[in-house]
Amino acid sequence: MKTFINDHFLLQSDFAKTLYHDYAKPLPIIDYHNHLSPLQIDKNTSFDNITQVWLYGDHYKWRAMRAYGIDEKYITGNASDKEKFLKWAEVVPYTLRNPLYHWTHLELQRYFGINELLTPNNAEKIYDQCSELLANKSHTTCGLLKQQNVESLCTTDDPIDDLKHHKNIAESDKKVQVFPTFRPDKAYAVEDSKAYNSYVKSLEKSVGFAINNYDDLLLALENRINYFDSHGCKLSDHGLEQLSFFPQKKYDLTKLFETVKSGKSLSKEEVQFFKAETLLALGKFYHKKGWTQQLHLGPIRDNNKRLLQQLGPDTGFDSIGDFSQAIGLSGFLNALDSTNQLTKTIVYNLNPADNEVIATMVGNFNDGKIKGKVQFGAAWWFLDQKDGMEKQLNTLSSLGLLSCFVGMLTDSRSFLSFPRHEYFRRILCNLIANDVVHGELPNDEKWLGKIVSDICYHNAKNYFQFKSK
Repeated sequence: MKTFINDHFLLQSDFAKTLYHDYAKPLPIIDYHNHLSPLQIDKNTSFDNITQVWLYGDHYKWRAMRAYGIDEKYITGNASDKEKFLKWAEVVPYTLRNPLYHWTHLELQRYFGINELLTPNNAEKIYDQCSELLANKSHTTCGLLKQQNVESLCTTDDPIDDLKHHKNIAESDKKVQVFPTFRPDKAYAVEDSKAYNSYVKSLEKSVGFAINNYDDLLLALENRINYFDSHGCKLSDHGLEQLSFFPQKKYDLTKLFETVKSGKSLSKEEVQFFKAETLLALGKFYHKKGWTQQLHLGPIRDNNKRLLQQLGPDTGFDSIGDFSQAIGLSGFLNALDSTNQLTKTIVYNLNPADNEVIATMVGNFNDGKIKGKVQFGAAWWFLDQKDGMEKQLNTLSSLGLLSCFVGMLTDSRSFLSFPRHEYFRRILCNLIANDVVHGELPNDEKWLGKIVSDICYHNAKNYFQFKSK
């Protein structure tokens, strides 16, 4: 059967079509948060088949396959790549109304020119067709990025990373710009003293000196921030259940660090205090560099302990949490702002119940010095689907300034995920056009076209200030 995705997919009015085709579609992509492999971009990796580029590491698809009753052998197990693809094709028709149904057919069409719906009947033919195209230069990692007009992207990198692949890319003739993002979650993960001490040893190797106390830890992290900055880094990122904040300095950080170094465990509150204080110190370092800090709040990770032991983390067993976010976030932002050390900040929530909380909280800390200095981040993870995007856009519009928004990102490990920007752009254009159709906005194409263009590209370009090659 022919695909339902045509030129006007998700565009419900002539005005929406104009906004999308004339203003949003032609713009390059700035993907300022993803989990792509810089090594694969550096080496301009080729893929043997579509399973390697499409199903490896994609926990969205893995969750759907498990829900449909597919054996783990065909998900993360030892089945052949072709067998895994054929099993995924069995599931696709039953993902209707899940974003995977839209993404699957967008990606097949945009990268491989396939205008059919994927079913078990045509799966083998499509597998062969895609695998044949993946052998061409147009479908290497760099070729796939070029196809989607990706101008720049930011990977997610641990402080101990040597960034050699980013350096190689920057010095090459590759058109895409690839910048690192500083993700120091392991540097304050003191809830597991054994794992933490192992990490500190790795950090010591990166900085070239011993980390004997808490001050040494901060010195090491600042050292790595300087190193990342010298490689073009403009963003940090933090994955947290929630932010904690302590108005009083309740514990001695030096003693807490010594306790962990000795292999002993901290109490839950001591762990929270250590993380809160370290995040504040990092926030001040980021401000000094003019970076943007990203705060991803709200997941419960690794819920299924049995399958975590079998398969490891990031395999599809995370979910939305219901943590209280307002008080800790307020305290954290206020503590940095009170000393004028609050850097540009983007806050993402995973629980949609927190939309209004986050949208109003970030507005407290915009001080007129930078356009959109503190942002309510794009719909993230479980929310980066049509309903979640519309809710985020509507909340931001109602309680903040949609016109200052820095737009969408993929947050993906797949080189085939960039049609998510198209998906977002179509949803955005349709949302604004519907207001025009209903008489809630003036029918002013140039003005609204500029707003759309800013959200899709120009706001991010001006906000992050990535250096050109």
